[in-house]
Amino acid sequence: MRIGFDAKRAFRNFTGLGNYSRATIAILSDFYPDNQYFLYTPFYKKHPLLSFAHRPNITVRGPEGFLKRIPPAWRSLGIVDDIRFDKIQLFHGLTGELPMMIGAKTRTIVTIHDLIFLRYPEYYKSFDRWIYTRKYRAACERADLVIAISEQTKLDVMEFFGVEEQKIRLVYQGCDPQFYRTVTDLEKHNVSALYRLPAKYVLYVGTIEERKNLATLVRALPLLPDDVHLVAVGRGMAYCTKVKEEIEARKLTSRVSFLHSVAFSHLPAIYRQAQVFCLPSLFEGFGIPVLEALNAGVPVVTSNISSLPEAGGPSELYVTPTDEVEIAAAIRRVLDDAGLRRRMIAGGLEHAALFHEQSIAKNMWNVYSELLP
Repeated sequence: MRIGFDAKRAFRNFTGLGNYSRATIAILSDFYPDNQYFLYTPFYKKHPLLSFAHRPNITVRGPEGFLKRIPPAWRSLGIVDDIRFDKIQLFHGLTGELPMMIGAKTRTIVTIHDLIFLRYPEYYKSFDRWIYTRKYRAACERADLVIAISEQTKLDVMEFFGVEEQKIRLVYQGCDPQFYRTVTDLEKHNVSALYRLPAKYVLYVGTIEERKNLATLVRALPLLPDDVHLVAVGRGMAYCTKVKEEIEARKLTSRVSFLHSVAFSHLPAIYRQAQVFCLPSLFEGFGIPVLEALNAGVPVVTSNISSLPEAGGPSELYVTPTDEVEIAAAIRRVLDDAGLRRRMIAGGLEHAALFHEQSIAKNMWNVYSELLP
């Protein structure tokens, strides 16, 4: 079969949506190698995470001529000629978009990751909300099938866009396989020294923005033993100023570390040396860092709302994200109860195995098979 992807994020973004795009393309080309996969992207640059693009069953396409100067025009309209030329049978918009006028001869699928901009509009600029709503709604209307990456996202697509349930397929996403590889003691030592990691820490991974609610975790820190630190890995947004004000007001500067530029290959060692992973987010489309922690064998404390219980599974601890006392109590349970910690790690690894590449590839191919001849 000849299958095309909107691969812009795969080649341009090296977190979140980019990770999902690369993983989807790579695992399908691994487990279903007889197909030909076409990646349509206006951007192409060399990067270690893009090595899969050189496989013999993968072709990369981009704009030519004057369209190189206007990538949005190519992604909306010019790409359609390339799709027809390549005789694409199925086109998958991996990140909420589909080309305009793609034509009825090519079957289409779009993945919707979340509709947080509609669920929590106060976190987004009005123009951004308008653009996202317009693009995502149009893609859902044009697509033959819609993939939601969590039950929460499925419900949101139905509520906000009026998409019929029978048009939506639930296909969970996974995390990079490096999070369940073996990490040597030497690697842990080197990474610990490089980032000056404390001996005992609670780990947070994610963009430092208001929705992720890091400030509440900071307020929970004084309720934990003095030798427990907080390590926050993620890109700082404007909300980071508020978090630092909370830290200074509680005289916690020596107990909190911010790591804004961490090599992706170093993350597994950072996860594996944490006593607890905590993500007190107010809302997530899925919660990939939770899955990364489970695969790394780290107990998880996270919010009891949105899709986070789906990501974490039945063995982890769930808390009210706005209640620092409850968050601190859950973390202390993990720190103080070795038996609980072992059960959480074992249950987490078992749950995380459901999201490994082979399962995801099979689930995705089952959706494709509904549309392919």
